[in-house]
Amino acid sequence: MLMPETDLGYVVTHVSLNTDGSSLLLVGSHNLSVLYVHQRVSEDGDTIICRTAPIASQILPSDSDGIKVLQASWHPFSNNHFAVLTSDAVFRLFDLSSDLEQPEQEFYLQPILPGKCQNASAVCPVAFSYGSDHLWDRFSVFILFSDGSIFVLCPVVPFGSDYSKKHIQEIYEDVNAFGLKSSNPNVVTNSHLAIAWLEATFPDLLHQSTDTSLLMSKAHPYAPIDDSLTLQGPLCRVCEENNESEGKSSTCEGKAVGFMYSSAGKDSVLVTAWGSGQLQVDALADEIQPQWNIGIPTRLNVDSRGQIKSVAMICDSNSQDPLALRSHRPSSTGSNVKSNIEAVWMGHSPPLLRLAIVDLALPKTPSDSSLSLFPDPLVPERFYCAHGGGLDMVTLHFLPFSYPEMASTPPSVHPILTTGNSETSSPFLSGFVTIADAYGHVQLVGITCLGECFVVEMKGWKEPTPLQLDIDSKSVKDVEPPATGMISKELIAGPDPPILPSSTSLKSLTPGSIEGKSTLHHYIKVFHEYYVEYGHKVFVELKEHADYVKTELEDKQKRLESVKKSLLSIETKDQDINKRIDRAFKVYELLEKRIDSFKMLPAANKKPLSQAEQEFKAQLDRFADVELDALRSSISALSARMKRFAQQSAGGAAGTGVIPWQAPKAGRSHISESQMSLLKSSLEKLSLLNEENNLKLQLIDNELKNKEQ
Repeated sequence: MLMPETDLGYVVTHVSLNTDGSSLLLVGSHNLSVLYVHQRVSEDGDTIICRTAPIASQILPSDSDGIKVLQASWHPFSNNHFAVLTSDAVFRLFDLSSDLEQPEQEFYLQPILPGKCQNASAVCPVAFSYGSDHLWDRFSVFILFSDGSIFVLCPVVPFGSDYSKKHIQEIYEDVNAFGLKSSNPNVVTNSHLAIAWLEATFPDLLHQSTDTSLLMSKAHPYAPIDDSLTLQGPLCRVCEENNESEGKSSTCEGKAVGFMYSSAGKDSVLVTAWGSGQLQVDALADEIQPQWNIGIPTRLNVDSRGQIKSVAMICDSNSQDPLALRSHRPSSTGSNVKSNIEAVWMGHSPPLLRLAIVDLALPKTPSDSSLSLFPDPLVPERFYCAHGGGLDMVTLHFLPFSYPEMASTPPSVHPILTTGNSETSSPFLSGFVTIADAYGHVQLVGITCLGECFVVEMKGWKEPTPLQLDIDSKSVKDVEPPATGMISKELIAGPDPPILPSSTSLKSLTPGSIEGKSTLHHYIKVFHEYYVEYGHKVFVELKEHADYVKTELEDKQKRLESVKKSLLSIETKDQDINKRIDRAFKVYELLEKRIDSFKMLPAANKKPLSQAEQEFKAQLDRFADVELDALRSSISALSARMKRFAQQSAGGAAGTGVIPWQAPKAGRSHISESQMSLLKSSLEKLSLLNEENNLKLQLIDNELKNKEQ
């Protein structure tokens, strides 16, 4: 489990992982942060603390009354760039590798022209979507407003991002082939601006290298000083039947709440979700082209070396754009191809062709329902819509440029997951992602508002059976999808036998008659056609599953090999374990023998000292350590005094002529003879007592040593 190193201080409403999985974007209603997955501060079991940094803290205030984050998403052509759309109608592009506070590119959106009076909801942005790999669509950003109007910013390129060199060369040749050769001066002007932008952003176009291994081209920082991007739109919708422009459809109610772009074949599909539970599906009738407002300067931030660090510009909409669409009529005939190309390069936005309006039949609620759109990673004609009632899959069968023969086929809607609580307008998902595996299958992974996680695997080409998910349940339960075999049950069961008439009617016919031969030929034909059709179905299904079966067999073979290796390693380890067990038993037997030998020692059967004996031993130790030392010191002191006294007595006898140990009669005697004899006897007794005590101590020590042994 990944955790930020500090408390974010806000509720995370959306998380987004970049393409290489190194950075995780944490989006709140008024805050942004980035979590670096590989920069780990500490680890505590399954919890990993990662370095986290706030984003645009100076632009986004800490309180909930300021600018609101409407959408934040990583750019598909860069691992370090992500875009943020805020409620102040500003589209910002940030680069994590350079600056987290100031955006790399800022686009101030002004969809309402000065002096025009429009509804306030028309200037409220809702969501945005990046373009995909289709000509200038890869450099485009589609922005949806709450009234359903769609605007386009083109070109928008993150500095330092990588693009296919082949696709850049294709666009460059297209502009030179059709734009510069036009007789219309407006077409030539716009073509020159597009060529200048391509050559400055991708200098590899001017220096064609012979090295064909370079497949990618890096975008360099560039923006025209005197011109700014045009906010193309609103994209008007045209009707093929009368070729007249139509405004906002009256069939869609509420306000726009969701938006998605998808590139399917030759078509660029735009899907708008409305709060009333309707999905509006449109396709671009012409190609997106870059547009600039001449004379509106761009604010550039340049470093000391003259390199562009950041760009900021005001993007106004074109007042003549919707009026020009009335005279623009898309046609697929060859005589009008040149006029259509010139009309595109005139600087007008492409019109939208209405494909369908899908009504999800959601219940009416006082507030608009919240709908989220997610594209399918494998099938571009398919997308998913999450709402309060569950999850639906929508498949488009008609595309004007890819599948024109399916014009009468409406989109199909199939419920993937139902919650049984369709009365609510709030979404039941707090997170949703579509994952494509290597076998051509799609897995839908979602997290409900209660914290439950579900995984739905989309296999095969058949429409799925809706799953029931109880979001009000307190316990977490696994929802298992219905098991589907590799081959359909109809083919496994075999062909149903054709209906035969009663045996009585056939008995009346003879094989040699004309009627018998005709009847026999008829039933042979019926059997042949029926079984040939069944065999064809079997052939088609087996052909479709050939790669899948091959992959499954290879996977099973690899698993079998790994199991065999595991068994061999287990057998090898088993032998080592048996040897270690035998060695442990031998050591155990050796220890038992040593214990038995210790028991045979003399002191093994002796009991330990009792408490009284231990106290007596302690007293003897005190006598030995304290009293005997004091006695020895007393004896030594008395001996010193005796020697000193004897020396004094000898000196006095030599000077006075008195016999030793006899005091002079005329002088004063210091000690009497009786006292001297008493002192000698005391010393003799002390010496005898000392010798007896030493003998007793030796005996006690011997006894203690014997008991301890």
